Amino acid sequence: MNVFQNFPQLPLHDPFQWLGQHPRPGRRGGLQLRLLEIGCDSLFLQDARGGHELELQGNGQGLFELELTTTLDASTVLFRHVVAGKPDWIAHSPWLFAPLLDDMELHLFKEGRLLESWKSMGGRACTHQGVDGLRFVVWAPNARQVSVVGDFNGWNPQAHPMRNRGESGLWELFLPDQQPGLRYKYSLLVADGRRITKADPYSYETCLRPETASIVTSGSAHTWGDESWIDARTTREPLGQPLSIYELHLGSWRRPWNPDAEGTWLNYRELAAQLADYLDGTAFTHVELLPVMEHPFDGSWGYQVTGYFAPSRRFGSTDDFRAFVDLLHQRGYGVILDWVPAHFPKDDFALARFDGSALYEHEDPRLGEHPDWGTLIFNYGRREVRNFLISNALYWISEYHVDGLRVDAVASMLYLDYSRKEGEWLPNAYGGRENLDAIDFLRELNTELFRQFPGVLSIAEESTSWPAVSRPVYTGGLGFNYKWNMGWMHDTLRYMQLDPVHRRFHHDLLTFSMMYAWHENFILVLSHDEVVHGKGSLLSKMPGDSWQKLANLRLYYGWMWCHPGAKLLFMGGELGQYSEWSEGKDIDWRLQNHQAHSGVQRLVGDLNRLLRERPELHVAEHRQEGFQWVVVDDAVNSVYAFIRRDPRTGASVLVVGNFTPVPRNQYVLGVPHAGTWQERLNTDSSLYGGTDHGNGGSAVAWDEHWGEFPARLSLNLPPLGLLVLVPQS
Repeated sequence: MNVFQNFPQLPLHDPFQWLGQHPRPGRRGGLQLRLLEIGCDSLFLQDARGGHELELQGNGQGLFELELTTTLDASTVLFRHVVAGKPDWIAHSPWLFAPLLDDMELHLFKEGRLLESWKSMGGRACTHQGVDGLRFVVWAPNARQVSVVGDFNGWNPQAHPMRNRGESGLWELFLPDQQPGLRYKYSLLVADGRRITKADPYSYETCLRPETASIVTSGSAHTWGDESWIDARTTREPLGQPLSIYELHLGSWRRPWNPDAEGTWLNYRELAAQLADYLDGTAFTHVELLPVMEHPFDGSWGYQVTGYFAPSRRFGSTDDFRAFVDLLHQRGYGVILDWVPAHFPKDDFALARFDGSALYEHEDPRLGEHPDWGTLIFNYGRREVRNFLISNALYWISEYHVDGLRVDAVASMLYLDYSRKEGEWLPNAYGGRENLDAIDFLRELNTELFRQFPGVLSIAEESTSWPAVSRPVYTGGLGFNYKWNMGWMHDTLRYMQLDPVHRRFHHDLLTFSMMYAWHENFILVLSHDEVVHGKGSLLSKMPGDSWQKLANLRLYYGWMWCHPGAKLLFMGGELGQYSEWSEGKDIDWRLQNHQAHSGVQRLVGDLNRLLRERPELHVAEHRQEGFQWVVVDDAVNSVYAFIRRDPRTGASVLVVGNFTPVPRNQYVLGVPHAGTWQERLNTDSSLYGGTDHGNGGSAVAWDEHWGEFPARLSLNLPPLGLLVLVPQS
């Protein structure tokens, strides 16, 4: 026993070198059994033949040994544990079990190709060598020693040291007879002699903040009912389908009606039922959730992730979130998640300096720290880090059936000098500012997403002029199938905030987007970023009195929905909310009782239904042949008009917008067809809170050339209004 005399103080790199069954030193034949049971007073080996027990010799520090004449079978041999003042218990010993990971898993992990790593890593319920228990696997290549700690061992880092798996940098341990629900962390002895405690990066579930421990789940009991949705998604090309996204923050979309309920939320299942009913009225095709991955600070809205594989416990369990997605699918709505691979927070329990070194991040702050957000940047050049992120993206689609990811802050990933001054960044190997490792990572990410899950959405929040963001990897692109159109958002918001009398001098703010509309597959976005931190709500940005503000907002939405590009609107915008968004309260649902605001909500629903019903508005969303200007240069009147066309059939929709409060009667323009044009939508309709100025439901185009068009149409244009007209068949 001398070799173990001071064992509890020793940083064991691999406890299985000594623990378990080993040949007796200095003797021929026989085995020495050595077990570690911290806190146990006596330990007895039960005779498998039903005879007497054999007592192991203890050293008073939790180490026990026994000489054996034959090898023990880990799956059948049991030990009786005796602790003064407590009932005895009988269990298997973790120190007799073989390694968990096979050679192929170790090889793939080291190569960065263990793409379903969530099945191999982390704390999981499993059956190993025929025994039920819990398995733990963590990557910490620079740690001197790693232990599993939790309620089950008094959070004692000496009790359950893990086995090191050599060059892979992985540590593992199987705990037989332990049950799911166990709270745990990893205790790491790092190079400088400190001991640090970390949550599991691969944990499926975590404690509700402010607690930070990981939880071993029992596996999913959810039975999916969305097979038809998934089958249709797999065979459908996303481009050319109607795509209208309702962006929301689960914690503040709708709260429990209780004045004392601060800090409480609706459950995922409650949210799903209420949200599906709401979408039936507003008719969006998809919802996009601000990050649901676990995060400790409510005010980060989920963008400072500490649990990449764990849906937030704020809203329920992992199966509750599965039920959320499932119900929305069964009701006909897609689910997109915001996903944050650009950076992670410095919280000491999470990824930051995980094994005492810059493991997931860069050591040099010129590469590894984000100056804007006080966070750390992933080291995309490290294979294991790329594996972590790519497998995480695949995990949300595989395990939770989500329909796509909106990748946050892509611009910050692409540029080494992003938000940095001269001398604060390091150039790449060729002296440039492009982050070559991040580019390779994004291309690999999108290649795997579309290879494994055809039909899903991969959306880039990218705010610069980086080329080919939404073009395939094989053509030199980054591989996303959509990109947020931040330029459209900035230009149009700037235009709409102008007093209408000044809009004539800034006419190109609405037309410029068509100069680059076909360079990418764009989503037009009015996101959460535009209605927070003192920016005011969309309604408050509009000029004029109350009537003009609402009319401007309705006009703006009409312009957005008819303009080429998919659509995204943040919650509250559909109500014409006065106040800007705050994560601490829900949106102003009382506005539904006010006709002017319920009218805006009804308009958004009708625009979404129009988008779904009219192929002209979506089948060629990202192709030039689906669009034609009719009136592009009438700056004096601030009037714009264009055709949206279905290239397959030649069917057309006419869109005309008057961006002044002055009605334009008998306004003449050319159209591609003579005959009756039906007024399909008028944002000035009294149904939406307008004045009903228009054309009585239809107008007749004469067979007379007007400009480049074969027919002439005279329209009454409503003040601050937009018309959508279709030829009457």
